[in-house]
Amino acid sequence: MKVRTAPGRPYRMVARAESAAATGERILDAAVQVFWELPGEQVSLDEVARRAGVSVQTVIRRFGGRDGVFAAAAQRETETVRRQRDKAPVGDPHGAVHVLVDHYEAMGDRVLRLLAEEERVPGLRQVADQGRALHREWCAQVFAPALEGLGGVERRRRLAQVVAVSDVYVWKLLRRDAGLSRRQTEIALVELLESL
Repeated sequence: MKVRTAPGRPYRMVARAESAAATGERILDAAVQVFWELPGEQVSLDEVARRAGVSVQTVIRRFGGRDGVFAAAAQRETETVRRQRDKAPVGDPHGAVHVLVDHYEAMGDRVLRLLAEEERVPGLRQVADQGRALHREWCAQVFAPALEGLGGVERRRRLAQVVAVSDVYVWKLLRRDAGLSRRQTEIALVELLESL
């Protein structure tokens, strides 16, 4: 006796899972768009859902609410930044600064806005802290040769210097406030970093 299975059931399950994953990505894409376009306190689940083409209930069911969707979006964006920055060659200040300035040219103004709002908007402090931790880890990895042989407070001080010099605020001072070209900004950052 043969037992018949419902034809296409595994296919439907796979298709359903793929559809759910695509919906999740649309929601995260919408959350990122809304976040970068509106002041933090004006970001709403209604707008995220509208842009994603889903109901607010779908967003809540998938991510548990406003904080959940923005935490998931921030995590995804952090991983994107990590992959982009991982292209920086270790021990090569010129190459590292080029990758860093690529990131700041694309995202620097947005990051500065996030930092300006982190005290006022719930949840942004955590996102900003993730970004600061990522930047510190990146500096420790990429500029590891400059930290070799240093220990204790001397190593912490040198790493803090590298983190500070390569921070988005320094890019802003050079690029936006002083009006340097991208090339001149890279040269200035390399000069500052090489002095360390």
